[in-house]
Amino acid sequence: MDEIDYLQEIRALAARDSEKITAFLRDIVCIPSSESQIKDVGERIAGELKNLGFEGIHFDIQGNLQASIGHGPRMLIYDSHIDTVGVEEVEKWEHPPYGGWIENGKLYGRGACDEKGSTPPMAYGLSYARELGLLEGFRVIYFGNMEEWCDGIAPRVFCEHDPAILPDAVLIGEPTNLRVYRGHKGRIEMRIKSFGKSAHAASNYLGKNAIYQLTPVIEQIQKMEKDLLIDPFLGQARITVSDMKVSTCSINTVPHYAEIFIDRRLTFGESAEDAVNQIQEILNAQMPIQLQLEVLKYSDPSYTGFTISVPKIFPAWALSEDNVLVRAGQEVRKMMGLEDEPAGKWDFSTNGTYWAGIAGIPTIGFAPGDERLAHASNEHIKLADVVKSVEFYALFPMMINHFM
Repeated sequence: MDEIDYLQEIRALAARDSEKITAFLRDIVCIPSSESQIKDVGERIAGELKNLGFEGIHFDIQGNLQASIGHGPRMLIYDSHIDTVGVEEVEKWEHPPYGGWIENGKLYGRGACDEKGSTPPMAYGLSYARELGLLEGFRVIYFGNMEEWCDGIAPRVFCEHDPAILPDAVLIGEPTNLRVYRGHKGRIEMRIKSFGKSAHAASNYLGKNAIYQLTPVIEQIQKMEKDLLIDPFLGQARITVSDMKVSTCSINTVPHYAEIFIDRRLTFGESAEDAVNQIQEILNAQMPIQLQLEVLKYSDPSYTGFTISVPKIFPAWALSEDNVLVRAGQEVRKMMGLEDEPAGKWDFSTNGTYWAGIAGIPTIGFAPGDERLAHASNEHIKLADVVKSVEFYALFPMMINHFM
């Protein structure tokens, strides 16, 4: 068969199994998996993968799900994080966030888009690829992992701890609206601590207000974004004061301690060190006020108890447009009959920050779903796009061979 024949066969198989694919997605959306608690949803996925002929199905030391299909010498990762953020403002949801409600061709629920929606088409697409002999030269690893707590932590475990292997290429299932994505900005998380002096609010002149000490700092941070670097592809660097915490004895006491958290998005042409120094210069101008800057670290244990400590510094990355993976992905989209669009980028951060940004592994993304719905109330995904993406996941390994 030629490539078009394979596409038609895959399309027919996906149409035959569309109800199974939808039911699979509905099942895993109905299983809560916030706070990196992915064991239960992982077990449901593992059962489906076993039925589809995957091998070596197991949970790694951190608790991520790994399963392989194909026996070639080159390792290709299909990365789909299966944890989600939690649910707040439940009253704003039109349908229960863990109800798997289907309406007008859309499935609603936390994680439907970000990013459980890529797991069923990955699983079924790879099973069709094996059935049709399209995995020549590849061993493909489905990697159902935890990502929301710390981008790239699961890939770090894969490459450095279990199985401690660097794959040859990675396909990320974060939502792209059926486009090929080839990069995103980096980021760094920081905290500024403000040390004041408590006093009764009636005699506030005896104290030092830790909140007030941060006010000029926040104002300077707000003003600095317009002067941050702009990259032609990744866009402008960003900075956000994203949270604040205060310690005080009561609401009629001058607070003795306050802290703010900063999310700094990095573009090409600047480093994490540059970003830290920019904030430190603002703090230095406030001397002798007691302010302290630090880069945050991730060291929370996973549900298995495994702990790894890493600074929350996530590099920017982008694969060139003429890379084999990008060209292969774009050719598959063309075969699928999708509108011709240039390879894009995510606005948010993904596991690509480790795969590509740190480990240097060629990485692209493709998935159903709109990233603007990630973490939002009424998160949903178009079921037709979920089934359609089966074609991409099945044909991608073959197309890589075509361009090599």
